Amino acid sequence: MTTGLETTLSPDEVLATTRSVRIGIDTSREVPRELIEECVTLALQAPSGSNIQNAHFVVVTDAEKRRALAEIYRRGWEVYAQTPVYAPNLKFDDPEHGARHEKIVKDALAFVEHIQDVPVMVIPCVEFGAGRGKVFAEGGYSREAALPALLHSAIWGAILPAATRFRLAARARGLGSCWTVVHLFFEQDAAEVLGIPYENVQQAALFPVGYASDDEFFRAWRPPLSEVLHWDSW
Repeated sequence: MTTGLETTLSPDEVLATTRSVRIGIDTSREVPRELIEECVTLALQAPSGSNIQNAHFVVVTDAEKRRALAEIYRRGWEVYAQTPVYAPNLKFDDPEHGARHEKIVKDALAFVEHIQDVPVMVIPCVEFGAGRGKVFAEGGYSREAALPALLHSAIWGAILPAATRFRLAARARGLGSCWTVVHLFFEQDAAEVLGIPYENVQQAALFPVGYASDDEFFRAWRPPLSEVLHWDSW
């Protein structure tokens, strides 16, 4: 580690207060490269199926590329708005859940217009071609292949744990982030902007990253365990 950061947060606090931060990111403050490198170093400690270790992270700070990705994101948002899971159209019976959801929707809509202003974008990727991903390729994986759920789980399991650890490491360093995916409606366009080999590397998400105030880190409403925890059977 290079920043000499000494966090007073316990592991439980990091886990409980890592929120989706959108408009709460400080767009005027640069994030040191070494801080992102620390987060990626910790992210890569995540386990990988068969120990393939084919997770990659593309970090974007160039203003022109951020603007290009923002336009792709907005195009993806237009597609997302036509889907049944479009957040602004969802309603929830629980008052606390509903109130929090309204705030999230408001922030998300504002974020669509200003995503290019975040200082850093991070795109976690999984390689499934030549190099570290050749095991998947030799196993028959391709974008067009019809695959069993088991192989899909293995593929996403190669990147999602690492991507989640990146966000947790960022939280411990006072950085806010948000797991976004709508740019993936036009993933190939994003790949062209960033020089990602589309045939061999699959993007998993796009994280806006930057410093955030303490107000952005808190424990959120969640359903009670009695509704979601199952012992020995469903």
